[in-house]
Amino acid sequence: MHHTFEREGEVMERSAYFDNAKGLLIFLVVFGHLIQPYTGEAEWIHTLYVWIYTFHMPAFILVSGFFAKGSGEKSYILKLVKKLIVPYLIFQLIYTVYYFFIGKDGWNAGIFYPHWSLWFLFSLFCWHILLIFFKRIPAKWGLPLAVFAGIIVGYIGDIGHTFSLSRTIVFFPFFLAGYWLTLPQMMTVKRKAVKVAAILILVAMAIVLHIAPEFNSGWLLASKSYIDLGMEEFGGIARLGVYLAATVMAVSVLAWIPQKHFGWWTDLGRKTIYVYLLHGFFIQFIREKELFVVDSVLDILGLAVIAAFIVILLSSKLLVAVWQPFIEGKASILRNLRMQRKHGHV
Repeated sequence: MHHTFEREGEVMERSAYFDNAKGLLIFLVVFGHLIQPYTGEAEWIHTLYVWIYTFHMPAFILVSGFFAKGSGEKSYILKLVKKLIVPYLIFQLIYTVYYFFIGKDGWNAGIFYPHWSLWFLFSLFCWHILLIFFKRIPAKWGLPLAVFAGIIVGYIGDIGHTFSLSRTIVFFPFFLAGYWLTLPQMMTVKRKAVKVAAILILVAMAIVLHIAPEFNSGWLLASKSYIDLGMEEFGGIARLGVYLAATVMAVSVLAWIPQKHFGWWTDLGRKTIYVYLLHGFFIQFIREKELFVVDSVLDILGLAVIAAFIVILLSSKLLVAVWQPFIEGKASILRNLRMQRKHGHV
């Protein structure tokens, strides 16, 4: 979710396109988490939830891979530890305490059993480490190898949330694909023909998900083995199908991301790590206290407004300043605010 790591061999300017993409995707992460408890209330809510999950994490991971720099230098690995593992450990502890106070089950999970959405930080660290090996393999061999590993890992019965191992291996092909993509290749999604096809694909996927037999969303979460998903024999074929669907959907959504700077929306795309790490405080409290009843389209629109409010609040300057020491290990925003106040009094 960070793009603090510059792309190797290129000087990457921050692009409004990527920030706009991250802004939309982080909203969908929060919105998806908000509506999840209500997926059993109506078929269309379940369809909406699964539709979002076909692309939002693959697209996020693809963009993260695009801004990755896989280097084996000691200083680089230490930087990764500071950027990803230290916040992971801090928030694993914070969420453990928070879950205990709100009465949520599973609050006493081990340090290497990521609480809920924290798996992403642990997996992101692992993907960067995997790049040290995979960047030495040509993309035409490395990508199929990564996909093959993602398919094979589902046959391991005990694989699951511990060390975020399943998700790390299953989602890695998207990260690796992002790493190998160049900016001109990424921008081919903006062609008119791709955008037209994208609309058809997005609508068709919604229809298929709605009329198809009950689809287990566990396939999209990538945290369970094929045994747990009830498809021990043909799980590999099913996962390959999920890979194809997720790729087509991610490309379709990225095709419609605007390239212009859109003020606060583009700006919040630079702070998605804050929204991602902090939105769990809202989501888990809402779920535990069962604050909402959802039985109409209006209710879902209301949840969309709440999701937008959460995203805007958690990416606000004040919240970012308060949490920056925990997430980035520095307090530059607070220092700047103090300096401004000091000079204001002069």
